[in-house]
Amino acid sequence: MEIREILQQRGVLPRLRATSKKHLLQELAARAAELTGLHERTIFDALLERERLGSTGSGKGIAIPHARLPGLDHLVAVFARLEQPVDFESVDGHPVDLVFMLLAPASAGADHLKALSNISRLLRKDEVVERLRGSDRAEAIFALLIEPPARSAA
Repeated sequence: MEIREILQQRGVLPRLRATSKKHLLQELAARAAELTGLHERTIFDALLERERLGSTGSGKGIAIPHARLPGLDHLVAVFARLEQPVDFESVDGHPVDLVFMLLAPASAGADHLKALSNISRLLRKDEVVERLRGSDRAEAIFALLIEPPARSAA
């Protein structure tokens, strides 16, 4: 499942202001509710439940919160670049400023895992992360996320 299949430009928040992990998840849930038609609280509760199992803060200022939701019929992503990093209880203890949220149908199997893998792979690329942090325009961030730079030929 490619990122371009799950992320819309409306799902990119280039200058999100959040004061805490909870506030951040609420803001992401609000945008996801607009994109999916699901109730904001349902999305927020699912994200919070997943975070209780262990933080989705993967380190280096990046988090990939995700949840499965009944009533959702396709994968949906929301990306946020925070104006100020927030504590996300990440594995490395560093605050988070780049967040890529993934929501999947309750019945999603391999597609959910493949999307998480693709997101994680993209956000491990230092050049991509640097460019994401350097841009505050939704259009530029969206383009970078759906068309990451090609590797140079050796």
